[in-house]
Amino acid sequence: MAGRGRGSEQGEDAGVGVSERSLFAIAPPVSLPPSPLVPGSGSQPQQADIPTKLPSPASGRIVRVRRQLGRVSWPRLRYNAATAAELELDRGIAFLLVPVCLAAGAIGYYSLAVEPDFAKPVAVVVLMVVCALVSRSWQKTHLGFMAALLCALGLLAAKVETWRAGTQMLGSEISTQVTGRVVSLDRMETGRIRLTIDVTSTARPKLRYAPERVRLSARDIPADMTAGSLVTGYAKLLPPTGPVRPDSYDFSFDSYFAGIGGSGFFLGNPKLVSATDDEVPLTARLFSGIENAREAIADHIRATVGGAEGEIAAALIVGVRAGIPDEINEAMRRTGIYHIISISGLHMALVAGTIMGLLRGAFALFPDFSARRPVKKYAAAAALFSIAAYLVISGVVVAAERSFIMLAVMLIAVLFDRAALTMRNLATSAIAVIVVSPHEVVGPSFQMSFAATAALVGAYAGWADHHAGKARPPPPKRSLPGFLTRKFLLATGGLAMTSIIAGCATALFAIWHFQRVSPLSLFANLAVMPIVSVVMFLAVASALLMPFGLDAPTLYLMGKGLTAMIAISAWISERSPVDAVGLISLQSVLLVTIALVIATMATTWLRLAAVPFALAGLLTVSDTRTPDVLISEDARLVALPIGGGELAVSRARPNEFTVDNWKRALVSETIVVPEMFDKADGQFDIADAVNLPPGAPFYCTDGVCLARHPSGAIIAHVEDRKDTWKACGFADLIVVNDATGYDACHNPLVLVVTKRQLARKGSAAVFFDRQSATGPLTVSFAVDGPYRPWHEQRKFSREARGLPPYQKAEKPAAPAQ
Repeated sequence: MAGRGRGSEQGEDAGVGVSERSLFAIAPPVSLPPSPLVPGSGSQPQQADIPTKLPSPASGRIVRVRRQLGRVSWPRLRYNAATAAELELDRGIAFLLVPVCLAAGAIGYYSLAVEPDFAKPVAVVVLMVVCALVSRSWQKTHLGFMAALLCALGLLAAKVETWRAGTQMLGSEISTQVTGRVVSLDRMETGRIRLTIDVTSTARPKLRYAPERVRLSARDIPADMTAGSLVTGYAKLLPPTGPVRPDSYDFSFDSYFAGIGGSGFFLGNPKLVSATDDEVPLTARLFSGIENAREAIADHIRATVGGAEGEIAAALIVGVRAGIPDEINEAMRRTGIYHIISISGLHMALVAGTIMGLLRGAFALFPDFSARRPVKKYAAAAALFSIAAYLVISGVVVAAERSFIMLAVMLIAVLFDRAALTMRNLATSAIAVIVVSPHEVVGPSFQMSFAATAALVGAYAGWADHHAGKARPPPPKRSLPGFLTRKFLLATGGLAMTSIIAGCATALFAIWHFQRVSPLSLFANLAVMPIVSVVMFLAVASALLMPFGLDAPTLYLMGKGLTAMIAISAWISERSPVDAVGLISLQSVLLVTIALVIATMATTWLRLAAVPFALAGLLTVSDTRTPDVLISEDARLVALPIGGGELAVSRARPNEFTVDNWKRALVSETIVVPEMFDKADGQFDIADAVNLPPGAPFYCTDGVCLARHPSGAIIAHVEDRKDTWKACGFADLIVVNDATGYDACHNPLVLVVTKRQLARKGSAAVFFDRQSATGPLTVSFAVDGPYRPWHEQRKFSREARGLPPYQKAEKPAAPAQ
């Protein structure tokens, strides 16, 4: 058997790294030795006894740089760029750009203002196919048409998924008797139980366009209720909500592709309905069995570990995370380690690595068998089976599904003797995800996951190329403490660089989607990730020992590790500065995305083209305007920043989720609730609004709430349309929380936003004139324009039709006997 370095002139103690990219490198010109038969081919005779002064290394470098700059010219630059581009194509960059083009097409579809019919994308695909076939003789033109074809295919895939989803959404809130089969149940941190139900029928009243699947919460459920049970109960159903502000996350979009047509709560406790197993389809029984197994495992983990640690352990093993306390969730978000809770690539990789490490160690105990058999492939196959089982038992959530595809591609590459961690495998997994679920492209999970992975793979490849072909001397002999210290420093440095690279790659996406960034995430990840690695190893061991009833010790140790993780995240969270960073511009995200694609996929000097895109993206980060006033889509809440990091709201008990989002978008730290005045007291009158100082919060009296923006503009929030006229004389903006309301001011300088407008167009952002607060106001709605399929239900609500809230007709009194 050949030893290390066999066939090398450097001996066994020297190692030479070889990069596969060097196989495509352009060989330098070979200089031939001088020939005595060719005159002038030899070197000139040197003059003896003439002392020469050798230049210093620094001056030599300066001369070389000057010489290179002097050679720069447009023709030479074009030639070098064309040569580098040919080399990139030889190395396979065209395949790496396939998911980029598909994603661009999908994003283009979701960005359209009008829903296209099937004929248009199909026609574009056919046209691009014809153009690509005709242009095969012209390489550059052919590549351009192929890129356009892939973009068209991405758009068509998104259209097909939208048609395939076809979720029937609830149009208006209503109370009705719901009967259906339980798909899953989650125990919330508040003590309530959230049920996902496939609706079979409705009654009192019977809905003509009932949603097929709803998500309802209940105070209590029967003890024997499980997934697959048939339940009934009187419930209040609510339609899916839209974005809490323009350009924010659209919950109706997510509900549409998740198949959830409505949400709400039971007005009483749901009851079980007897049903025979013959009525339940086979697939429903299969999914119910898996869900019941998940819930049983989660209950066992909670009972064994207990407390918040038990909830986190259940989240890590079976993906049930609804019961984690809110303060722990917020602490992990502020410290940038919340990704630990969501089953994703980290967990899949740790599970696969643990299984492969255990099996490779076990095979090492049998050297004869390991020498004759491909034990690495056996371990990879077992790891693939393990993560598939992990995917099923974790509930097949989107993040876990995408991570499974990515890791499965890498493990399959090991089975076929290919490199596991390459950009080509990442591109393959991205193609699979985009083809299966194109809507994931516009979500934060897809963008941040693939951005981090691409950056890490690209950085690893660049580091490998840098060291390729360099002779590495044998490491010096060290004592055991020195050896352990070196390994610890290398592991810490590698973890730190991983966190830095992944954090830099995903920072702008996190800011765009969540308006927050974790300043101390590097320190939190350095402190927590070793604990998480041990915890996941114990989780795998617990899963293997659980069928035998021997998992109590590993779960106990897992709980202790989670206790340490919670304590570290809480300690760092208390010392973390404010993580809200406000809004950033869309063009900056697009420019940085282009820079990331170029930097991670290019292998030649063409990767320098990422620098101008990155600089342009960073320079345009703040090129966006912050709204002066935000209005919720139900017209119940109005908010405006009043300076000093304070956000004034129009209700004493505002919606917590909406206010948190607005605080991060407007970079506000505290909430100022309105001050209520009784008209009889005479302390505050509506006419006193003109005397309010700039930056005054809301003052409410006589059905009207008034506030003054720091610019001097006056904002009024009116509950009844009949009170609108009271604010017409001095208000610049009036929000009417009445679907039957209208513009009673008839003044072009007064902007009136009604509940009907908000019901049809979604939440609103108002911008004042920068030169004068009394100038014309501009309003932007979240769903302004023709409806897409996930917004069609908005036009059916009572508010969108200008109708007052539904009230049951009173029964006539019985006649006197």
